[in-house]
Amino acid sequence: MNIKIKKFDDLTVSELYKILNLRNEVFVVEQDCPYLDTDGKDQVAYHVMLWDDEVLAAYARIFEPGIKYTESSIGRVVVNMAHRELKVGHLLMEHAVKAVEDLYKTGKITISAQAHLQRFYNKHDFETVSEEYMEDNIPHVEMTRRREL
Repeated sequence: MNIKIKKFDDLTVSELYKILNLRNEVFVVEQDCPYLDTDGKDQVAYHVMLWDDEVLAAYARIFEPGIKYTESSIGRVVVNMAHRELKVGHLLMEHAVKAVEDLYKTGKITISAQAHLQRFYNKHDFETVSEEYMEDNIPHVEMTRRREL
C-alpha cells in the first residue's frame, strides 16, 4: 500500500477520476444515495489516498480549521469494496489524522460520521458529541477528537 496526500491542483486527471469514481461507487450507488457528491469543497481540501498498485483502495479528504467546522475536519472517508476485508480503513484514518496534525498543527478534529460507524471512529479517539441527524437520508452524528499536540 502506498499513501499519497495532495492538494486539489496537484492531483493528476487520473487520480481525480479514480477519487470521484470511488466516492460515487460507494456513496451514490452502494448506499443508494442519489445526492450530488461534488460539493465545491474538494478544491480547498487535501486528498489522502491509499493506493494498492494502480487501484485506489481508500480515500479521505481533510480540511483546515474554519472550512467545515471551527476545528479541522476529515470527510468523504471511503474504502474500496474489494479492500474492506483488509481493514485499510484504519490505516487510512491513521494517515488522515497524522496529516491534519502535520499540516494544520492541531489535534482537534471534527467529523460528520455515519451513525453506524461510531465504533470504527471511536478506535481513532473520536467521541460522539451530537444526537443523530439525517444527512442525505442517512443517519449521522458529529464526532470530535481533541488531542493536544
